[in-house]
Amino acid sequence: MKTSLLRRTLLASASAVLLMGTLLSPAQAQNKVVLRVSTPAVPDDWHAKMWTVFKDNLEKSAPGEFDVQINLNASLFKQGTEPAAMARGNLELSSISAFDIAKLVPEFSLFTAGYVIRDPEHQQKVFNGPIGAELFKTVSEKMDVTPLSTVYLGTRQVNLREVRNVKTPTDLKGVKLRMPGTKEWLFLGEALGATATPLAFGEVYLGLKTGTIDGQDNPLPSVRAAKFYEVTKQIVLTSHLVDGIFIAVSNKAWGAMNAAQKQKVTAAAQAASTYNNDNRLKEEGQLVEFFKQQGLQVTTPDVDAFRKSVQTTYQNSDYAKVWPKGLLERVNQTQ
Repeated sequence: MKTSLLRRTLLASASAVLLMGTLLSPAQAQNKVVLRVSTPAVPDDWHAKMWTVFKDNLEKSAPGEFDVQINLNASLFKQGTEPAAMARGNLELSSISAFDIAKLVPEFSLFTAGYVIRDPEHQQKVFNGPIGAELFKTVSEKMDVTPLSTVYLGTRQVNLREVRNVKTPTDLKGVKLRMPGTKEWLFLGEALGATATPLAFGEVYLGLKTGTIDGQDNPLPSVRAAKFYEVTKQIVLTSHLVDGIFIAVSNKAWGAMNAAQKQKVTAAAQAASTYNNDNRLKEEGQLVEFFKQQGLQVTTPDVDAFRKSVQTTYQNSDYAKVWPKGLLERVNQTQ
């Protein structure tokens, strides 16, 4: 009887020890919050590297609390499918574009138009202020994702095959300007005063070389990467589209976090954006000198004249019909 009792006591003690060991290893009495990240960015791009900054920031502010899993090259979800995956709860984090958002939040299409955002600083002020707060609330309600920070992708400039004296949109009349093949991009090309010509990105170099097109528009890093400077003679700093994406979290994942975790994730997203933005701006600044060294003329037109003309064109179009009354004026007045 005593032996049986002693044996049961020892077994119970051993079970308790095993249970304690299970509870305390390796997560130390708490499960990590899994945050899967999906992005189409390639490893060398700043908006791929920023996710490592995000992960490192969380590991410092909340050691052992989060498991950030970064998936580059659209290896987890195809580009453009991330918002739906987050809404379903199949993905926790991604970066989404204004074009992605505008599909479900039509008023956001304002930020796919030319000359709405003046420069990267203006971009941050708009989205970090009251306008951003209002729009992000709508995005959260309609898309089941919550934007956390704004990422600068680059400013699109006009790159010409032959040198022209470009001051206003009328100076681009007759210029066959390659644009991506969607109606939104082609409308922007026409609004700039050019003859918008759809052409696949992979065909642009040959098109410039042979004269099929007279020019193309892209952020300066893309001009260098694709070596368009080899077959063009001028860059016109029209700065017609300040492009951006938004680090966003699924509402399912967001709702499962406590207030302290939300604060840490938001801070990590903002640190990631700052890292990307600072490095991208630095690279763009260096590229002006690079193109001059390659023999290209780099000129600056009357940007205000371009802005007024392009905004008027948009305001008289069907695109502007879904913009909330007064929103464009509020964006323009943001200093």
